[in-house]
Amino acid sequence: MSAFKAYYSIYFTLSLIVYCVNGFVWHGDTFTRKVSLEMNPGLTPPSAPPPGISMLHARALGRNDTLHFLLCSGGAPALMLIHTHSTESILKVNWTKFLSSDPVGSVKVEPESSVQYRGALVFTRLWEYDEVNSTAQEVLSPYELQDFAWEDVNKTVDYTHHTAQLCGRHTYYSSQASLCLHFSLYESSGRETAWPGLLHNANSSQLRILLKDFIPRTNQSHFGLELQTVSEASEPGLQTQVHIHKSIDDEYTPSIFQVSEWVWPHDNSSSTVGFSQWKPVVYKKSVPAIEDAVPCSHSEPISLPQAPPSRIIPACFAQNPLTHGLNVTFNMTTVPTPNSTHFLSWTMLAGFGTPPSDFFSSLVIGIMAIGLGTPLVLLVVGGVYICVRKRKRDTFGQYESIN
Repeated sequence: MSAFKAYYSIYFTLSLIVYCVNGFVWHGDTFTRKVSLEMNPGLTPPSAPPPGISMLHARALGRNDTLHFLLCSGGAPALMLIHTHSTESILKVNWTKFLSSDPVGSVKVEPESSVQYRGALVFTRLWEYDEVNSTAQEVLSPYELQDFAWEDVNKTVDYTHHTAQLCGRHTYYSSQASLCLHFSLYESSGRETAWPGLLHNANSSQLRILLKDFIPRTNQSHFGLELQTVSEASEPGLQTQVHIHKSIDDEYTPSIFQVSEWVWPHDNSSSTVGFSQWKPVVYKKSVPAIEDAVPCSHSEPISLPQAPPSRIIPACFAQNPLTHGLNVTFNMTTVPTPNSTHFLSWTMLAGFGTPPSDFFSSLVIGIMAIGLGTPLVLLVVGGVYICVRKRKRDTFGQYESIN
């Protein structure tokens, strides 16, 4: 009977440990969406927009709502996000007006009453910083991304895996130098196998920014990217900030223990908001090793007096929207050598609602289970053993010797 109690105590303790540790496991968002891609919506071949302008429409259909993503290259490249509470909402583009000098109101989602949220992420400038010394840096003249020659997205669209790539080139550099935005949209939760392995869900898209063959203008310079967000709000002067979330787990992104989240400005009455999320790391190779990772940093978001120079902004926002911007700086000192990669890769998410939140990985959970469980099992087993020995000793002590 005592042995049975001992086994039962051990079993109960192990079950309790497994149950507690299981609470740290991320089981994933269970909702899914049906994703479809459409190139230059409303234009049928042979009709096509002029060189340098293209629009990819990604539609993510949910159980009772629809997400619309627009990747557009008119002016500065932008990702437009629109959320509707209808499964029947459709995108309509007045191409004649969109391509004119006054594109205001040329891109609409109908019915208009179904629109819950509009927001946009615009890539406006490529910065270059010259490290004068260890404590100071000089800002070189930036490259305006609206002046880049942007290629046709249609050449890179993968309708099966819901990906596309938008690449632009600047006249200052050779034809080999390019800045590319690799766009991915997802039907369910998961993560990419490539570093940094950001966790995504069906409400988020991923943008991988690739900087190829950009030769720095000085031997001590590094690059940075200016991002601007545009959103609707009835209250002027709304502020925003980037939140840093730290973790002890780096299984999916080696040596990186934090994630940055930028929730875009919004009205308190809005139940849906836009967000950007990234990890502060940039890679020097397309298939990197740990030594190819370098840190990146961001400035605090500031309010800007005017909207960014992207054609999709006046086309979608009827009234004066709120604009905020920040810089993401790739903190590396580039020394051109024959073996230099001249390659940078930085990844971010852009989506709706609450940003995906990572829980502990299986490796960390296993270590926690062993670290917490082993001492507890030893204590229980030791306690049971002592109790059993003591009980036996007391039982034998009840009998008196016979003379």
